[in-house]
Order: sequence, then C-alpha cells, then structure tokens
Amino acid sequence: MEKVSINKTMHLSEHLASPSEAALSHSSELNGLRLTPHFSLGEVTKSKHAEVYNIPSHVAIENLKRVCAWLEALRLRYNLRYVSGSVSPPELGGVRGGLNEGMPGASSDHPTHTGTPPNSGGEIDTEEPIIISSGYRSPELNKKVGGSPTSNHLTGCAVDIRVAGIEQAMRYAVILMDYADETKQDYDELLIERNRSGGYWLHFAVRPKDNRRKTMVMQL
Repeated sequence: MEKVSINKTMHLSEHLASPSEAALSHSSELNGLRLTPHFSLGEVTKSKHAEVYNIPSHVAIENLKRVCAWLEALRLRYNLRYVSGSVSPPELGGVRGGLNEGMPGASSDHPTHTGTPPNSGGEIDTEEPIIISSGYRSPELNKKVGGSPTSNHLTGCAVDIRVAGIEQAMRYAVILMDYADETKQDYDELLIERNRSGGYWLHFAVRPKDNRRKTMVMQL
C-alpha cells in the first residue's frame, strides 16, 4: 500500500475524519497536531496497546478540544497557585480575567497561554504539565482495557489525569470546580479514582450538552 504523508496545511478534522495508515504510523505527526496550546492529539490518543486502532473521528476531536480547553485553565491556575511564588494577589486577579479568554463560553476562540500571566509583567518561574494517562478510546481499545461500554472516553469527552497522590488530585478537582462556577458551565464527571495498588488518578469529562456534574471520590 502506498504511504500517504499527512498534509500539515489541512485542518485536524480533515486529516482524521477518514483515518489513514499514515495517521496510524506517524506518531510524531500526531503529537504535532495541537488541540490547544499545551495538548496534542498524540497525548490524548496514546495507549500502551499500540496494535489497537485508536484514531478519533472529527466529532470526537471536537470533544477532545473542549476537554483540553478546560485543562488549559487547570494547568495555568495550578501553576500560579501551587508552583509559582512570584505572583502577587492583584496580578493573580489579572490572570483570572485572562484565563477566561479562549475557554468554553468565552468570546475568544484562540487561547494563548505562554506561562506569563496576562497583564502582570511577571513570569511563572517553574511550570508543571498536566499529564494525561488516558484520553480517547476506540471501542476496541476500551474493551481491551476493561472500560465501561458507556464510557465518556469513547466519544472523546473524557481524560484520565495522572496525579502524585490524593492531595494533588483534590487540588486539581477544586480548581476545576471553581472554574465551572466562575464560568457558569458544567462538567459531566469529576472523579478521584484509585486502583487496588493504591495509585490515584483524576477522571474528568465534559460533554457537548447534558452534563451531570457528577463529582465523587471512588475506590476499587
């Protein structure tokens, strides 16, 4: 079969509405396709089961973009609140105003987060990334990992976020709940989950509509 190179001038949905062999075999290209400034398609489709087809439809990609827009707010607010010690309260207020630009329900469609607080004149000394351990899952991958047949992962509406422990999971959850309140939006699921070996992660989901704001601490 002739290999087809990914055309980087095309829109993301045009690349993957009809997935090709090239899209499956070029992980670097997938990593280069940005959903938001800090999150790529490669991050939200990665899996340890490389043999399983896991390329989302254009509808799922739009859902992933929506979720990642919330994660941009989480990333910036967490770093300002817990990582950087160089931002004064008035400057933080300026950041909060800037955070809503480009986020769901805001007027701008193109958020730009460079690590420098808007209107502050300062910089974030150190930044910690938000690490996604699982995002979109094809039906085959979801079955392989034992996911629920009604999982939000199947539609690109959910991600699992790696955390260092219960404390970081709770901090992430509080930031996301505060953001929902401030922007008058709802998420579908915000679940602190734990496996049998004691590892924690945060499951977060946002649907296009009919969000339930299900918030729980779950343990296996």
